[in-house]
Formats: sequence, C-alpha cells, structure tokens
Amino acid sequence: MTRRPNIVVILADDLGFADLGCTGSEIRTPVLDGLAREGRLMTQMYNCARCCPTRASLLTGLYPHQAGIGHMGADLGTPAYRGFLRDDSATIAEHLRTAGYRTLMSGKWHVGGDFMAREVDSWQVGAPQHPTPRQRGFDRFYGIVDGVTHFFSPHYVLDDDTRVTDFADDFYFTEAITDKAIGMVEEAVADEVPFFLYLAHTAPHWPLHAPPEDIARYDGTYAKGWDATRTARHEEMNALDLFQRSWQIAPRDDQVHPWEAEQHTDWEARKMATYAAMVDRMDQSIGRFIEALKRLGQYEDTLILFLSDNGGCAEFMAEDGWAKFFPDQTHDGRCITMGNRPDVMPGDALTYQSYDKPWANVSNAPFRLFKHYVHEGGVSTPMIAHWPNGLKPGANLHEPAHVVDILPTLLEVAGADYQTEVRGTPIQPGEGESLLPLLTGQDWSRDAPIFFEHEGNAAIRAGRFKLVRRHGTPWELYDMEADRTELNNLAGRGGRHEADLIAHYQDWADRVGVLDWDQALPRLLTAWGLTNAEG
Repeated sequence: MTRRPNIVVILADDLGFADLGCTGSEIRTPVLDGLAREGRLMTQMYNCARCCPTRASLLTGLYPHQAGIGHMGADLGTPAYRGFLRDDSATIAEHLRTAGYRTLMSGKWHVGGDFMAREVDSWQVGAPQHPTPRQRGFDRFYGIVDGVTHFFSPHYVLDDDTRVTDFADDFYFTEAITDKAIGMVEEAVADEVPFFLYLAHTAPHWPLHAPPEDIARYDGTYAKGWDATRTARHEEMNALDLFQRSWQIAPRDDQVHPWEAEQHTDWEARKMATYAAMVDRMDQSIGRFIEALKRLGQYEDTLILFLSDNGGCAEFMAEDGWAKFFPDQTHDGRCITMGNRPDVMPGDALTYQSYDKPWANVSNAPFRLFKHYVHEGGVSTPMIAHWPNGLKPGANLHEPAHVVDILPTLLEVAGADYQTEVRGTPIQPGEGESLLPLLTGQDWSRDAPIFFEHEGNAAIRAGRFKLVRRHGTPWELYDMEADRTELNNLAGRGGRHEADLIAHYQDWADRVGVLDWDQALPRLLTAWGLTNAEG
C-alpha cells in the first residue's frame, strides 16, 4: 500500500486577518508567505470567533455547541455548554489513529474544561471534566491545557502526562512548542509511520512577550500609529490583489480615538512592536520546523494547513480585570507588573499586557469588529494550504468555508474513514465538507450554510449573503460579494430570502442547543463564582 501523506495543522492564537505579509502586513512572515506562494491561500475561511469554540470545531468537524463548548471552559449545565469535548464527538486524532497515523500535539489544548491559573495546585487534569489530548486520541502531547500562559515562565505545562516545572533561563514557549514538535516527528519518521501533528501555537495571544532582539526589529515601525498602519495594510492588500475585489475599508472602530489624540504614543508603539515580534518569532519557528521536515525527507509529502482561531483580540489587560486571574510571579519568584500600565514598557518577563482595541482594529483590516464577535473581523482567517506532492500553486481561493470542513478534508487526504463509534459511544455525524476538491483546482462550493453563535453574537452565511447581529441588536444583512466589509446593511430589504435566513439560523440554533445569552450569562457568572455586578 502506498504510504499515506503526513498532515500538519498549524493554528495561531488571536492572529488577525491582516497580520501576515501575504495578507498585507508589514510584519516579517517570509516562511508563511512562502507556503502561501507555493501552495493555496484561502481568503474566506471562517473560524468560531474565539479560542475554545474554534478548537473544538476544528478538532471534531462539529459546531462548537455539538462538541460541548458552546461558550468557553465553564460547565453551564447543558450538553452544548459542558466546557470540554463531549464523548459523542471524536477528534481528528481519534479518527486518524485508526488509520495507522501517529498522532502528535504540541501547544495549546483549551478544550478540556475550566482552569483558574492562580489555583494550579487544585487542578484535576485528566479527570472526566478535564480530558487531556492523550485521552482524546493523541499519542504524544507537550503544552498547556488551559487557554493562556506566560511565554517565559509558564504556570502549567505537560509533557505527555507529566507536569514540567523546570525552565531554562532562555525558555520561550513558542520555541519550546516547535522544538517538541520536531522531536515527535523525528520519532514517527524513525518508526516509519505517517504522522498527524496539531501544532497549536499560543502566539500572538497576550501577554505581550517576545525576545528583545525580535522587538528591536520593529523599533520605530509603529511610531506612525494605528490609523496610518491600518491604511497601509489595506493599500497593500489591494496591491496584492488579495481579494476578488477591493472593498472599501471599514471605518476606524467608534471606540478607538485617532492616533493624533493618543497621549502615550511611545508605549502604544511598543505594544504593537512586541505583538509584531511575537508573530515574527512564530514564523521563524515554523521555518525551523519546515527545515526539519526537509532534513527528514518528509517535506514533499506533508500537507500543511495554517490558520488562526479568531480575529485580533481587543481585550484590555486591566490590573483588576483579566490580569487578576493569572500568577503575578515568575517560577523563580520575581514579581510581575500586571496590566496595561503606560509607565511600564511591555515585552519582558516581568510585564503582562495586551495590545488592546486600537491595534486589534489594525490586525483585522479591512473588516469590522474583533474576537468574540461574528462580524468579519471576529471570524475571518486566511488559511494557507501547502503540499508539494498533492497541491499545485495557484490563484487565491475565495469560496466561503469553515473550520468544520478541516476534519473531512484531512480524512479524505489520509484515505481514512469517519468513525461512527469511539470508546463505545456513537459519534454525531460531521457537519463539514471536504475542501480537497477546491484545493486541487476543481469546481467547489459549500452546499450547506455556515452558522455562528458566541455570547449571543450570531450569524448565518449562505451563498453570497450573510445575516449577522451583535447580542441585543437587530439582524443585519449583507451581500458579501459586493460588501464583505459589512458597510451597507440590507436588512428589511431582503424579502423572503431574509426571512428564510432567519428561520434557517433559528432551526440550527435549536438543533445544536444554543442558549439565549441572557440565560447563559448568569450560569457563567455562577460557575466563576461572580455576581452580576462583578461580571
């Protein structure tokens, strides 16, 4: 039998659509740009607007609610909101292991329940509500089980089933993830078995941490500010003929002031320089991984997919907000200055900051809104597909697709069957459609609509039209071929088609178990031990 191709899925964390060189960015990403140039670049791949839901959907080929992660890691008491992968879902690893693949994971898991980073001594990793990758089909695992960590001093890292407590002075998590992945692949190659690797980076998710030499490469780059940078990216997109047409850029977000009104310009420029450095270093590390594939003779027959789990992140790192949930000391006892303080320049191990809404608006150019939301800025990711023996380079692909389509694509590439029963439990039918015909140059369009829901933000994409709303606001309707930046709301003018989209969305929401967010939020606050006032 012909040996099956290797498969690598690389997932970035909180990377905006416009953060790669091949999508218009000034950030140096030559490795990923090269993969896009020598493979195929999809411009309308959709994620699920946030970390946990996207990872659950990508891994299982189901919508997040069907996989048990309708929100995040907290258990809200219904099958759609367990906070961890349900038993009636199966991961890519569980499917491919039955086909003879060595299944490997390095990076961020975040589909195994809720964890409080300041309470690591009470964690129950591996318990029924906290499954690890090794319990869900992966032969090897290195990384974090929760959603975020300190890049220089992680609070909880597993190597297979053992907690790692010692970190070298030059430890940097992005590099460690790649180093471990290379070692796992070397073992699989030595054993002459095909491998599936899920390389789930935590970059460029906050905190803003990067090696000083990488930050220095962007010294002065962002002194011109977010308005000029965002405009330059949009112009570069148009010059690259990135999309099928040059849509008007969405206006600066109405909660972001002009750069000229900013009082702390040096600090703001340093935040974006650090973020850029994190993306740059991730690209460098992917380059090291590519070189390892070539050294091992595996590069030509390895399918590599690269994408992001959501749009750029507008979360503000307040000292009494997100920051209070994370350790304020490094593993060697040094104190960390927590939160977005303009008197503290970000980047080193003793800081803990985010790049905030103005720069997230840059990351998501030319689109509206951010992570959490299901307008294009929250759910759009470029997807790069590269496989020298299987895909020919070609023009950008503009057909709409979704992360649920990745699992059936990989099964077709591997010649593997979708398992209908795993661990003695019947598995739900998949929701996705294989992208392999599209990637190999055949005519293809997704038959079924694409659905979104997160925190009451909802949407349906069917053909050229998208119906979308923010929680608590009326539906909006857009013609995505004429107006993908969602500037011309057609709601009220769509007639029968608009009514059908609303009905289709509600049917889907009922089928997968979507909770009204006004009902779900109190459950979430209770699970977190908070009151409505605190939340």
